[in-house]
Amino acid sequence: MSTFFYMLLAFVVGVLVGWFIWGRLRGELDSLRGDLDRTRGERDRARNDLDACGRARAELEAKLRDAAAGAAKTPAPASAPLMSTSSAPASAAAKPTAKAATAKKPAVAKTAAAPKPAAKTAAPKPAAKKAAAPAAKKTAAPAAVAGKADNLRRLIGIGPVNEKLLKGQGVTTYAQIAAWTEADVKRIEEVLNFDGRIARERWIEQAKLLAAGDEAEFAKQFPTAGTANNT
Repeated sequence: MSTFFYMLLAFVVGVLVGWFIWGRLRGELDSLRGDLDRTRGERDRARNDLDACGRARAELEAKLRDAAAGAAKTPAPASAPLMSTSSAPASAAAKPTAKAATAKKPAVAKTAAAPKPAAKTAAPKPAAKKAAAPAAKKTAAPAAVAGKADNLRRLIGIGPVNEKLLKGQGVTTYAQIAAWTEADVKRIEEVLNFDGRIARERWIEQAKLLAAGDEAEFAKQFPTAGTANNT
């Protein structure tokens, strides 16, 4: 009788351990699938960008060839006769202007000496710098305030790659995920290249329990999640 009891106990323990390991592996497999889908999407976008660059280069080379062909066909303008005919009137007109320039020299000297007192008006510049310094300090002060980040990898479905992408979107705490709206979920799924995975893996429900500190209920509803992280 005791041998049967020990065999039954070993069977139950083996089933529980296998179920726990299978749940952990399933979560990691879903995370890797999501990362693979996101990588494929980035590869397709890179191919499209490369094709667009190739088309733009071909168009630019065609425009350059057309411009070079048009420049070769247009003849250079003959401007030598115009220069020879206009040189005589220009020399005749230069003589009166020389006399007028010599007559106006004293007036130019007087007007050039007049603007000296304007240098006194440049004194208030240090005051502007002093006024701008407190304003810069006031605007830079709120940037130093930052909240304590949570371990997002405790949530089922969030691995190292997804955690990095979420932090890139400014998501660092359980409370932020718990307060997501439908628009937020749609935006995050576009960034992570998911489709319905957040609702399927119940990220928001997990985050609400962790944000409230209800570890017992979290372990009860999500037994496959680890105590430190889910990888």
